[in-house]
Amino acid sequence: MVEAELPERGVVFWPVGTGDSTTIVLGDGLVMQVDLRDMKAADEDGAVVAAVIDRLADTLPQQPGGTSPYLALFALTHADLDHCCGFGDLLKSPIHIGEIWATPRLWRELDEDTPMCEDAQLFQDEVERRVKATLKALKAGKEPQSGDRVRIIGYDDDRDQHSYSELPDAYFTTPGNTISTIDGTDVSDRFEAFVHAPFRDDCAGERNETSLALQLKLTAEDGTAGRILLLGDLAYPTIKKILDYSESHDRTERVEWDILLSPHHCSKKVMYAPGEDGTEELKQDILDQLKTHARPDARVIASSRPFRPSDKSGDNPPHLLARAAYETITELPVLCTGEYPSKDDPRPVVYALEPGLGLDLVATGELVEKSAALADRPGRLLSALGITRTVPQTAGPGAPPQRGIAAGREAVRQARGDEAVPATSVGFGDA
Repeated sequence: MVEAELPERGVVFWPVGTGDSTTIVLGDGLVMQVDLRDMKAADEDGAVVAAVIDRLADTLPQQPGGTSPYLALFALTHADLDHCCGFGDLLKSPIHIGEIWATPRLWRELDEDTPMCEDAQLFQDEVERRVKATLKALKAGKEPQSGDRVRIIGYDDDRDQHSYSELPDAYFTTPGNTISTIDGTDVSDRFEAFVHAPFRDDCAGERNETSLALQLKLTAEDGTAGRILLLGDLAYPTIKKILDYSESHDRTERVEWDILLSPHHCSKKVMYAPGEDGTEELKQDILDQLKTHARPDARVIASSRPFRPSDKSGDNPPHLLARAAYETITELPVLCTGEYPSKDDPRPVVYALEPGLGLDLVATGELVEKSAALADRPGRLLSALGITRTVPQTAGPGAPPQRGIAAGREAVRQARGDEAVPATSVGFGDA
């Protein structure tokens, strides 16, 4: 096996129980975090999970011109605890957060009878601080500096009632538009985020249906692209609206996907909805659309605890019905973060963007074999994965068959020889 570092660009889905923590590596020292469920701060009995903040602090590149671990961007899909748990600890950590993306729904939360959880309130407070810092910088004829930057994604009818309304239009992005600048850096040659939601009509609705929904596109130096759909905790009506709108406006490329992070932790509410008689019925139309827009070797990821042997009425996600439905639209089985490579020893699910191949699942066995060679190098993704003991190379319950991209990767490896070293290799960035 070639002793090589992880490729420059890719995505990590952390095992955090039933919640979301997704890290996107853009290369050149830029890392993006979407949602956080830091399990050092959470309490989920019986779950084998990751303390994400500690892992990031150990691994992120240094802040440009400084010594702090540098997270270029943090984006919150919505203010549920399983998406922002530990944000207060992240603020207190040595990690420097360059930019934050937030949705207008947070300001509505302040006026509702049900208070936000503490971490959501701390996130809102930080966004407010950044809004004020940005306005102060602009008044002085300057641009906000890294650590003060903020972007509001979406729009609301009550925008003029909140502090963020004073921001110039350049600090807003609405559905149907793209973002290719991260913390003041133009990354259009390697990254693009297309905003699908939240829609204006949903801003006063149930919190889950106001989730930030994105298609993230990573591009390698040779033009090879990988597409990731992140849809927060959206359910059937809003996801159907996204798919229908993209199709009717001739932009189906915006709903193509290599990886779909299953909304709401593999909830059946994505493809089951109340019928005319009030009972749940399968909505085959949305499955057909998702299948149409899936790229070769597409994979669905469930960021959740292991699936139960059976589900009962009223059970929270993950749902076996949802997993079964997803597996009718892809050739590869759903990969659960709580089961990969095994329920007893789950590891982060790591996809690397390989030139000529696309987003490719990095086998746990490969990561273990690399650990000895990389243990003395700071700032690498490998140390963040917590790989400290040998994991068998044999395929676990969540391991995929060697076909499609994985098979292609193996063919490339054989063609160049076992001793060849890949041309490009970085982790989260050089420290």
